[in-house]
Amino acid sequence: MTKLLEAFEGVVYPSVLSHIRHLGRLLAGKSVVHVNSTRLGGGVAEILHRLVPLMNELGIDTKWEVITGEDAFFTVTKTMHNAVQGSEKGLSKEMTEVFEETNRENARRLAPIVSEADFVFVHDPQPVPLCALCPERKGKWLWRCHIDASRPNRRVWAYLRNWILPYDGSIFSLPEFAQPMPHPEYLVPPSIDPLSDKNCDLEPGEVTRTLGEFGIDPDRPLAVQVSRFDRFKDPLGVIEAYRLCRRSQDLQLVLAGGEATDDPEGSVVLRDVLDAASGDPDIHVLVLPADAHRTINALQRGADVVLQKSTKEGFGLTVSEALWKEKPVIGGDTGGIRLQIIDRFNGFRVRTAEGAALRLRYLLQHRARAERMGENARAYVRENFLITRQLRNVLAILVAQLQGDRERLEVFVP
Repeated sequence: MTKLLEAFEGVVYPSVLSHIRHLGRLLAGKSVVHVNSTRLGGGVAEILHRLVPLMNELGIDTKWEVITGEDAFFTVTKTMHNAVQGSEKGLSKEMTEVFEETNRENARRLAPIVSEADFVFVHDPQPVPLCALCPERKGKWLWRCHIDASRPNRRVWAYLRNWILPYDGSIFSLPEFAQPMPHPEYLVPPSIDPLSDKNCDLEPGEVTRTLGEFGIDPDRPLAVQVSRFDRFKDPLGVIEAYRLCRRSQDLQLVLAGGEATDDPEGSVVLRDVLDAASGDPDIHVLVLPADAHRTINALQRGADVVLQKSTKEGFGLTVSEALWKEKPVIGGDTGGIRLQIIDRFNGFRVRTAEGAALRLRYLLQHRARAERMGENARAYVRENFLITRQLRNVLAILVAQLQGDRERLEVFVP
């Protein structure tokens, strides 16, 4: 048993680690490259920071490469990201030219690395043209979609689909996100690492000190949402829900997050949030650095209730993070949140600010019920959303690709 995997003993079932080791032996000596658009900010980067070392420890030569681009490129890819999630705004000819030229430049730089790899994972739309732009590729290429593609802008999706077609397979987070493809498709929900700084156990004193650093009263009720400052995360809706709840319930609110390097809209949304929170000393808007993992851990553990009131969400790792910490979560009734929150079992799913306020008030006034939901929450994540499950899924996909499995849909969930 390798050292990183050893640490999961007592956290996951022994059979899980045994299966991972078996799959690792089948893939030992193979080379894998992951390609995405940022090392900082967002769920994809968080997952890769944990997944890549685990794959290397199993004897699989695994690298992580990041594409580069100017601000204009990331403005285009943000528009593209929003369109895949249903925005009506499309792409102009000038935008597609910026997108394609930037990917050509990255393909020239990365071709010596990715073309020789046995397996290449390309994450999300930003680097999707790389497969077609590396015609001398040797191994199997897989496109990994982390976002909600259930109802995409059809014109934008048609454009992206042409870039996806050359891949040997596609991976989606939920069945409803998957789009018809001529190659094998796989379903793999994301996951969290329970041993990371963001999710490991903390001493109560550290939680109290962290709250104090931000002027948060540990003796008063606290609701927390942790996410990038993104309109789809609906931070303004969270503030509205807080204000509705405050009419009959004492409450503090924390909106904590940062700006991903590949999201140029973040600063605009942050300004709107600061304007909406202005003048209320019980709303704490925290712009945290990308490595503030223990701070986020402490804020979630110090919360009475955690929110993730997204209107669109590919998965929402912050939901599983909070559930793991035995917190009931109020989340938007959308995307991957539906997979994580079982309504009335470990939290509530809502569609409006009024609904969020109603559920927030209920949890704060029914503490025994909230505690039972928190216990259910941790057990549910342990069974379904830990990094060991995702690692096992990824390894199984690679084995299937290696053995030429041509099933159109492979479902790898617990």
